[in-house]
Amino acid sequence: MKFKMAENSLFAILLRSRWWISFAVGAGWALLAAALVPQPYKIIAILGSLPFWALGFVAFVRQYDQPTPAQQQALLDMAAQDNWNDFASHLERAWKIEGYEVARSPAAAADFVLTRNGKTTLVQAKRWKAATHGVEPLRALHQAMQVQKADECAYACIAPLQDTAQRFADEQHVAILQGLTLATLLQKPLMKQPE
Repeated sequence: MKFKMAENSLFAILLRSRWWISFAVGAGWALLAAALVPQPYKIIAILGSLPFWALGFVAFVRQYDQPTPAQQQALLDMAAQDNWNDFASHLERAWKIEGYEVARSPAAAADFVLTRNGKTTLVQAKRWKAATHGVEPLRALHQAMQVQKADECAYACIAPLQDTAQRFADEQHVAILQGLTLATLLQKPLMKQPE
């Protein structure tokens, strides 16, 4: 049986929050324990803050290369202003930094073919700044993945998917590149040039 943390538990919320919040909670706990708990139990009470420090460390490691919320919004705003050629070349540079071989896809339903470690991923990104994202482009992408015998497929967009499209993506394991995921990808070429 695989352990899954409840989505709205305190620890899950802290893992999704900025890393320093967990450290602040841990420090607050330790200070309150030191001030309020009787002497024989102080050390044990202070040690009760350790899970918060551990969460802060895990969150820090996860968020190390992620943009802050303000940077995320700026990156997505920049992407919304780009034309297709600029956006596509920005994505290509980001994937090359991540170690992918990048090629333009001959299939109409996909724009890129990514290859790394023997795995192939088809990516549809041309509709990235559409106001609505329905299920049809996802179906076409998933079908192209099956026809080309690719291992995975991904769909890039700024606006949220419609409910039916999100359900389809979840059921068919179509990776959705949006929000923090897309912003983290878009910041890579700004931070590092490919070797």
